Amino acid sequence: MIHTDFLPWQTNVAQEWLGTQSRNRFAHAWLINGQAGIGKRHFAVAAAAAMLCEAPLLPTGFACGNCLACGWFQHGNHPDLMRVRPDAMAVKEGEADRLADDAVVSPSDAIGAAEEPAAGASKKKSDLISINQVRALEPWYNRATHRGGERVAVIYPAEALKVIAGNALLKALEEPPPHTFFLLVVDSPDALLPTIVSRCRKLTLPMPTQHQSLAWLTERSVDHPESWLALSGGAPIKALELAEQGGKACPDWLVNVLTQLSRQQMPDVGRTADELATLQASQWLDTLQRVAIDLSWLANGLPIRYFPQLHELLGRLCAFVPAAAWVNFTHWLTDQMRLAHHPLNAKLFAHHCLDRFCAAAFSK
Repeated sequence: MIHTDFLPWQTNVAQEWLGTQSRNRFAHAWLINGQAGIGKRHFAVAAAAAMLCEAPLLPTGFACGNCLACGWFQHGNHPDLMRVRPDAMAVKEGEADRLADDAVVSPSDAIGAAEEPAAGASKKKSDLISINQVRALEPWYNRATHRGGERVAVIYPAEALKVIAGNALLKALEEPPPHTFFLLVVDSPDALLPTIVSRCRKLTLPMPTQHQSLAWLTERSVDHPESWLALSGGAPIKALELAEQGGKACPDWLVNVLTQLSRQQMPDVGRTADELATLQASQWLDTLQRVAIDLSWLANGLPIRYFPQLHELLGRLCAFVPAAAWVNFTHWLTDQMRLAHHPLNAKLFAHHCLDRFCAAAFSK
């Protein structure tokens, strides 16, 4: 089932955007942008449902959820909806076995649905939107709409449009097909080709308040929602994803390492590296990067962002380590993030990063 409702913190901006008075001035292409993890993709899909609904609610303009078009939409069968996304994203969304999930089209027209690998093959799904996926939009928007209304293409994440695929999309943006709207979801418009940005209107979604985020996470039975929300930088969708991965918002290995360093003692790096080697590198690198940022901010008199529960422990560590050491380590760690998915020796890589973290803690 595909949702048609906006998230609680999105309803005001959605109503203002989709309201009857503004619909007459609606642009053909929109960049839906904002901080990662706040539900921009959710917003775009709910907006598409509203735009395709045959009996939108007044005065909000939201999808009614009851008409024939809404029924098709909810079951992923609306022929005037296309979701263009990388194959890896389609797999992540649980649609690897549904070639025509997004519209009633032939398999050759399916956009962003995962292809079945040949027998015995193990093909990694792409994290990019290909030029063929963009080209497959053309026959879709060049035929009449199924119900004589509008059609909507939701493209996410738009950062996955590299130069060739982005240029292929420009034709449609420069000469927009009738009754066709493009919703591009992106964290930062600066990540896109300037020519694409110049042909779209921007809609920046605001951050939800802490109260809204905590209430939403609590409704989804997230334990210790404050810790997960802080870890996500205040982004509730990201917080839920992190919580669903299991474990703790502040892992034990991190507390153990920081406790030893705050006492100016060398932690057991080898033992910790053994533990980290069993995890995905991107997971523990992300944790190290967040705590390094917290240490940098705290050393410069700024509030902690990601691990407020460790304020006392981090404060003791900052008392004898210069701020520049944490800034330098943060920059170094950013470079290491590029190696997160490289087939390195997992234990040696973890050991190397932990050694650098400890070296920063013993800087004078």
